[in-house]
Formats: sequence, structure tokens, C-alpha cells
Amino acid sequence: MRVVENGLILCGIILMVHNTLQSIRFFSLQKDIIIDCSGKQKALLYGSYAGSILLCAIYIVTMFTGETNIWEGMVLFLTALIFTLLLLWIFTSVNNVKGRTREISEALIGVIEAGDTNLDGHSIHVMELTMLIYDYLPAAYQDQIKAENLRYAALLLDLGKLGIPGRILNKPGKLEKEEWDLMRRHPEIGVKVLKSIKSFDAISDWILYHHERVDGGGYYHLKGAEIPLAARIIAVADTYSAIVMVRSYKPSRSYDDALAALKIAAGTQLDRELVDIFAEIPREKIEKCTKQVQVKMEAFMHEDFRDEEVY
Repeated sequence: MRVVENGLILCGIILMVHNTLQSIRFFSLQKDIIIDCSGKQKALLYGSYAGSILLCAIYIVTMFTGETNIWEGMVLFLTALIFTLLLLWIFTSVNNVKGRTREISEALIGVIEAGDTNLDGHSIHVMELTMLIYDYLPAAYQDQIKAENLRYAALLLDLGKLGIPGRILNKPGKLEKEEWDLMRRHPEIGVKVLKSIKSFDAISDWILYHHERVDGGGYYHLKGAEIPLAARIIAVADTYSAIVMVRSYKPSRSYDDALAALKIAAGTQLDRELVDIFAEIPREKIEKCTKQVQVKMEAFMHEDFRDEEVY
């Protein structure tokens, strides 16, 4: 019977080691602006790590030195199994929360942009393109950026345009200097809007500097590597989206025209390496992003009451 007892305890040890490693991996990958492990959450997280390690130690000591019977072995194994199921539930719940948060954020931005023909899904399009670029980045670049943080920075890049008068946003002709000076403030306004959400501090610079140029001619005159990598990625996606989308002051342009424009802007406005990476992405994947955004925006605009009076 001793063999059976040790076998059960050994299975418990394997489960607890697996649980500990999975917990460390999961929460290190999930730590972002949505799942912000700090304060009590951080203490609870480290406490669970310590508890897992302590249980492993107890199981090992019990297996080699303890006098256990079959029932005690079963209890130890079932404890590890229950702990495993509990962790699985936590992991699933965290992913579900993040998924719902993402859906709500996209819906809110989509509804806001559905009321402006010059935006009309632009931020969602930029987000989709940005994440597509991220997938093609070298591993060294991906390691520098949390994917979920990048997703929200791209989605919220033009949030500050809520503070810009519609007469400026929708003006068909060239903006006057005063109007342009106000338009240039939209990244700053967006950062101020998000300032109350402490965890979003991690992406504030990415939003603030997404209109910088690598030659230093942008809004804040940062140049080259002074511009955060994430902001440079978003700038490529933002520029492509702006070219292919219809605006009140211009028609849409084709994929080929947009790609040619990006290559011309490489090294002056845009990061040349990132433009090269974008150019390597299969055309069908890029155009699929555009179609996906169109489908989403059609859903947001299915019921449009903007021209109806509400009593």
C-alpha cells in the first residue's frame, strides 16, 4: 500500500509544481493596464506562490519521512487537484474579464466614432493594424511591450478629439493656424481624460507621442529612439488608416497608394524598420482588418438616431 500512497503524493507534488509555474507564468503575462497587480493584489499573488511552494515541501517531506495511510494520501492528492481546479477557474475568470472589458471599450469607442464621418471606426482600425504589426515584430521588440497595453493605447489614441470642436474636426478645407494649434492638443487632452485611471499611466506617453516624427518634426519634437517604440508602431498604423479611410477633406486611397506613401514617409515621419515590417505583412491580412472594422461599425450604426428628435 505504501507504493500507492507515495504515488498519490507524487501526483500531488507534480500538480503543485505545475500550479506554481503556471501561476507565475500566467500573472507575469497578464500583468497590464487591466490586470494591475499592486498593493493587496500583489500580496495575495505572492502569498499564493508561497503557499504552493510550502505545500510542495510538505508533500515531499510526507512522502519520504511520513507514515501515511491510503486515506491521507488521497486527501493530499485531492487537495492538490482542488487547488488546480481553483487556479483554472481564476485563469478563466481573468481572461473573461479582460475579454468583456475589451468588448465594452471597443463598443464605446465605436459608438462615439459612428457619429463622426471623419473617424468612423478609425481608432478600432488603428488598433487592429497595430496588433497585426505587433504579431510581426521581432521577439526583442515584443518583449519590450505588453500586448494588451498596446491594444488599449491604439484604441484610445484619438480619445482627446472629444475635446475638439466639431467644426474643426469636420472642416472640409485647410485648418487655420489657431484651429490647427487646437487640433494638435488632442493627444494631451486624451492623456488628461485617462489620468484618473492610475493603471493607464503605463500607456500615457504612447498616446501623447503618437504624432511624433522620427526626424523631430512632430508635435513635441522628439526624434528617433526618443519616441517610445509603441508610439512609433501606432504611428505607422494611424498613418495607413488615415490614408485608406474616407475623410470630409479627401477620398479614400488604395492599399498600394497607402503602402507607397508609408515608404516615402519612412525615415522622416515614420520609423523605417517598422514600415519595412508593415510592408512584409500579407496584403490580405491588412485588408481583412479594414473589412472587420467595417462590419463592426455597421453594427454600431444599425440604429442611428442622430437626426431624430428625442422627446
